[in-house]
Amino acid sequence: MSSEPGEKIDYEKLGFKSGLEIHQQLDTKKLFCNCPSLLRQDEPDFIIKRKLHPVAGEGGEIDVAAKHEAEKEKNFVYEGYDTTCLVELDEMPPYEINQEALKIALQIAIFLNARILPISQIMRKTVIDGSNTSGFQRSILIAQDGWLVTKSGRVNVESICLEEDAARIIERKKELSVYRIDRLGIPLVEIATAPDMHDAEQVKEVAMHIGKILRSCKVKRGIGTIRQDLNVSIRNGDRVEIKGFQDPAMMIQTINFEIKRQLKLIDKKEEVKAEVRNALPDGTTEFLRPLPGAARMYPETDLPLLKISRDLINEVKKELPQLREDLEKDLKKIGLNEEMIKLLFKQNKIDEFKELLEILNEPILIAKILLVFPKEIAGHEKKLNEEVEKILDKDSLIFVVESLRDKKISREQIKQVMGRIVKGEELKKAIVFKKQDDNLVEEEIMNIIKSKPGLSENAYMGLVMKEMKGKVSGGEAMEMIKKIRDK
Repeated sequence: MSSEPGEKIDYEKLGFKSGLEIHQQLDTKKLFCNCPSLLRQDEPDFIIKRKLHPVAGEGGEIDVAAKHEAEKEKNFVYEGYDTTCLVELDEMPPYEINQEALKIALQIAIFLNARILPISQIMRKTVIDGSNTSGFQRSILIAQDGWLVTKSGRVNVESICLEEDAARIIERKKELSVYRIDRLGIPLVEIATAPDMHDAEQVKEVAMHIGKILRSCKVKRGIGTIRQDLNVSIRNGDRVEIKGFQDPAMMIQTINFEIKRQLKLIDKKEEVKAEVRNALPDGTTEFLRPLPGAARMYPETDLPLLKISRDLINEVKKELPQLREDLEKDLKKIGLNEEMIKLLFKQNKIDEFKELLEILNEPILIAKILLVFPKEIAGHEKKLNEEVEKILDKDSLIFVVESLRDKKISREQIKQVMGRIVKGEELKKAIVFKKQDDNLVEEEIMNIIKSKPGLSENAYMGLVMKEMKGKVSGGEAMEMIKKIRDK
């Protein structure tokens, strides 16, 4: 089968069906303990070693995927920090579920029109590939029977679960794998659609739609914080799960490659097996393990049933965040251009923008304080953008904007004040400007005018403000320009 770009695939004729699973990290503390959801880059404080064994599910059988992992007889090393607790090491029972994470999951369920379950059993899912110190992952069904509408019709959302993220793989060898515990236990919301999508474009549309909902809620951003899995099947073939998507842009190409792979097997009279495959950067896939089933699930005995009251649901409904597309429209209405809006979302600064806007209702200026000035200061001071933004934290920017509102500094002095803060000056000292000698300032302006004769007042104003760099306010500068030209 050829795989040339632009080749048309008749999805309907092939009996193509696809479902989507999206796993998104939430921006809270961990799900069953109070440890921070922080990925560490420094050297670990300690290591522990484990071997993991499969456990029978509720029906008394060991899951086929668990058997597959057990046959490898691998050893596991776990790297931990001073932010690691005994719950994460599976040395003490878990705390009750993180209420903030639960509320975010409920927000997502409401946006997806799902039916929230009043009572639910927290389950253990057998996972012995080393990604969990305990050999299982805790997962709980929050809502089901949701739906969303696409250009090609309605797509049902089968379930919305809240679960623990896995440990982070550091090194993988034949008989040994090294994991880092910092990621283990970060709350994940798992959204699973029904196999209602009947072409690759519809799959991508659903992924983008759900992504907009997730980004409207308090979720983590950046590479690795969201993972998307595809369930794909065609007529005469079994269901294949493809894991490892970071970018929806690769979905269509990967789906089409998978269809062709399955067609080749069918043409050869070979079986299309139910299995899990890993998405590769070029759009092809590779075998990971057999497709797991329900045999790996069994009840969590260390935690009570989760009860979600009507009062809690009503509270969450009252506090629903604004959907991103609606917020984008509002930002355009108050004067921000598309580039600024994209940067606010990309840098996750919408909340800061709203907070600063409440202090001073000048949207474009506030956007520049958040997005433009720190970058310019970083270039001038030869520092990394991240370093400058860390110094210019929310409290510092609130102080700067309040100082402008209270007329303690001028608009022209904002960037200079921010630069002083980056250099290490205390906030109160950073806004103190010595009164310049009027004669000296006027002399500098006169020299600027003499060097560029014949320009308009506004043109001179631009040159003066560029050269004086906060030494004089715009109003004072214009007065001096007029005075000098009138002589």
